Amino acid sequence: MALDNQDLLFASLMGSRAVSLIQNVNILNGQLRKHVLPVIPFLPLKNDNNVSDVPGKAININDNWTTPNAVNEDEQFFPLSFSFKENSVRWVFPYEPMIDFGSGNNIVKRNVAKQGEKLIGTIKERWNRKDFDITVTGVLIGSIMQGKPEDCFPKDQFIKLFEFLKHSKELFIYCHPLELAGITKVVVEDYRFPFTKGENVQAFELKLTSDYSYELLIKEDF
Repeated sequence: MALDNQDLLFASLMGSRAVSLIQNVNILNGQLRKHVLPVIPFLPLKNDNNVSDVPGKAININDNWTTPNAVNEDEQFFPLSFSFKENSVRWVFPYEPMIDFGSGNNIVKRNVAKQGEKLIGTIKERWNRKDFDITVTGVLIGSIMQGKPEDCFPKDQFIKLFEFLKHSKELFIYCHPLELAGITKVVVEDYRFPFTKGENVQAFELKLTSDYSYELLIKEDF
């Protein structure tokens, strides 16, 4: 399936692995159109005016491509938000990111010598669940595409996100698919802000791990 200019822009921001996802979303959108449902907005850009091609001409918000400062939480399909404390003030990601998460089991296996026909494979003695590994990939977008860094770069969004990333304790996370899996707290393992095309765009990739509360000391009454 061919990609249009907007798809190519998103792929350049998010990396080559996003191409297959874009194609899948395009197929989904085609099916949704048959049922007269609204098309899913994959990258919220709008082009209200033409960019001047006159060299040296100052570019401002009146004669430049603009983007919304943020997409409202109720307009996002699976909004993602962080908070430092449980049920405290949340920071909602301004644009809905892509979220991948998975887990598994730690299994202790034993090989039994001289196995018979009825005893095949290993003996599974015990197992426990692994942490969830969560990858969040998205972009921060400034309101003006070209100009001075203080006008174009999404500084406020970047600073707010970085406050959470450098936090030395667990973070509370809110997203519907994660809540269904029982994930309400995470710790930040790694984060990257790769080079991103566009003066007003900054991509990010976060590596998170689920966290849970445990009572390590059990008080017994004698």
